Amino acid sequence: MMALTDRHFRRLARLLSRDVLLYTEMVTAKAVVRGVRERLLARTREEGAVVLQLGGSDPAELLEASTAGAAAGFQEVNLNVGCPSDRVRSGSFGACLMAEPRLVGECLAAMAQSGLPVSVKHRIGIDSADAYEDLLRFVDLVERSSGGVSVAYVVHARKAWLKGLSPKENRSVPPLRYGEVYRLKRDRPSLWVELNGGVRDVPDATQHLRQVDGVMIGRAFYEDPTLLAAVDPALSGTERRVSRRAVIEAMIDYAAEETARGTPLAPITKHMLNLLKGVAGARTWRRVLTEGAHRPGAGPALLLRAMRAVPDEVLDASIGAGAVRQAAAA
Repeated sequence: MMALTDRHFRRLARLLSRDVLLYTEMVTAKAVVRGVRERLLARTREEGAVVLQLGGSDPAELLEASTAGAAAGFQEVNLNVGCPSDRVRSGSFGACLMAEPRLVGECLAAMAQSGLPVSVKHRIGIDSADAYEDLLRFVDLVERSSGGVSVAYVVHARKAWLKGLSPKENRSVPPLRYGEVYRLKRDRPSLWVELNGGVRDVPDATQHLRQVDGVMIGRAFYEDPTLLAAVDPALSGTERRVSRRAVIEAMIDYAAEETARGTPLAPITKHMLNLLKGVAGARTWRRVLTEGAHRPGAGPALLLRAMRAVPDEVLDASIGAGAVRQAAAA
C-alpha cells in the first residue's frame, strides 16, 4: 500500500508475525532504474520474507528492477496491475494494463529472468470489461504470453473504474465478488490463485482458504497491526505469545538505531498509532506520538513516555489468537 507498507511498517509487522509474507509498497520500475536504488529498495534482514511490488509496463525496465530486487534480498517480485489512480494510469501501468494482457505476460516473463518467483496483482475487471469471461480471458492470455513462467495470480475481488471513481472509492464502491475468484481457481486448478479485498482478519482468511491457495490482507492489518499476531498460530497450530510491551520495546531499539542514522522519528511512529487500538490508554498513546514525533530532536524516549500512559495489564497481555500464505500490502 502506497506510503504505508514501507520498511518501518514491515519491521513492526515482522515483530508481530514471523511467518507472514510481507509486501513493499508499489515502486515504479523506472524509478528503480533511474533513481536511488539504495533508498527505494531499502530493507533489513530482520524483515524476513518480503515481496518487491513493482509498477511498470516496459519489460526491459522491469527486468532491471527485478534483478536489483533479487540482489537486495527480496523473496519474490510482483507486478501491480490493480492500482487505479490517475497518476499510475498516466504512466501506463497499474489497472489499465488489464486491457493489455499480452504485454502483462511479456513483462512477467522478463521479470522472471531475475531468478525470483513472479506474481501479478490485478482486479477481476476494469470498466465495462468486468464479466467473469473477461477475467478468465485476461488470465489465459497472460499465461500464453509469459513463456511458460510460473505466475501466481493475486486477485482483488472488485472491478476498477478507471474513470469516475477515486482510488479510495475503488476500494469500496465496486462490490466484492469473491465467487468469481473461487470460480477462477476451480476452472484453472493448476494456477496459484490468491484472494484480496475486504478480508477482515485471520479467521476470515481461513474461510477463503477453503476455496483458494492464498489470501492477502492489507488495510485491516494496517488499521489494527495486532491482528498480525494471529497469523503464526493459524499457520503452525501452536500458540506464540506476543505482547504489546515486547513489540514496543523492540521498536524503541529500532527507533534508536534509525534516528542515530538521521531518520526522523515520525515516519516510524506513524505506523504504531493503531498498536493499541481499542484498549485502555490508546487515546493518550496516539496523542503523545502524534504531537511529539515531528518535533526537532524527537527520539525513542518519546515512545517510552507514550508507553507510560498504557496500563501494565494491557502492555503485558498476549495479543493474537489461533491461514496459509497471507501477505500485508499495497
